[in-house]
Amino acid sequence: MSFFSSMSYTLRLGSLLLGLSAPWVMADEAALYGPAAPYGSAFVRGFNAANSSFDANLGPVRINDLGAKSSSDFAFLPAGKYSVNADGKSLAVKLDAERYYTLVQMPDGALEMVEEPAFKNRQKSLLRLQNLSDTALSIKTADGRTEVIHPVSANARGEREINPVKVRLTLFAGERKIRDLDPLVLERGEVVSLFVTGSADNLSPAWVKRPVATN
Repeated sequence: MSFFSSMSYTLRLGSLLLGLSAPWVMADEAALYGPAAPYGSAFVRGFNAANSSFDANLGPVRINDLGAKSSSDFAFLPAGKYSVNADGKSLAVKLDAERYYTLVQMPDGALEMVEEPAFKNRQKSLLRLQNLSDTALSIKTADGRTEVIHPVSANARGEREINPVKVRLTLFAGERKIRDLDPLVLERGEVVSLFVTGSADNLSPAWVKRPVATN
């Protein structure tokens, strides 16, 4: 590695690590998660971790024809109890006001509702690990030397607030490297979640972020 490329990597890594901090707080509807909604709304998006397409109904919200490893944007609906219906499967859920959720179609077609605590820091970014696998996992820098998100147990989440930066990260299970993750560009005020499904010998990670606005 040349002196200048080494310096560039060091500066990017320094930018990432200098931004690491613990606090995160709830956001209002208009901050990061789409159009303004009536007070007391809940917010839901879909993520398809399966290889087949994903269609679901949740009260007034429709999730239509999501391809493998793809996600929808957040939609709002009144808080309350609902039954999710998708491809002959159903899931009873309770959505709280001012909360954000991702409805996940798992690789076997099962449905899971995962809470996504909101984030309100327009100067930083939030990196989140949603571990839906059966294995404790962590996220490290590409060289494996620095933990960005400390180990997260199975069916739990972990997160870290960082500076906006372009990063290359790696998924680990203990000291075992699972795989290099796709390069990620973090923008100010953005929340990016890594959803991981599967089992110890067949883990499947996918970045989930809001679609880029086209207007």
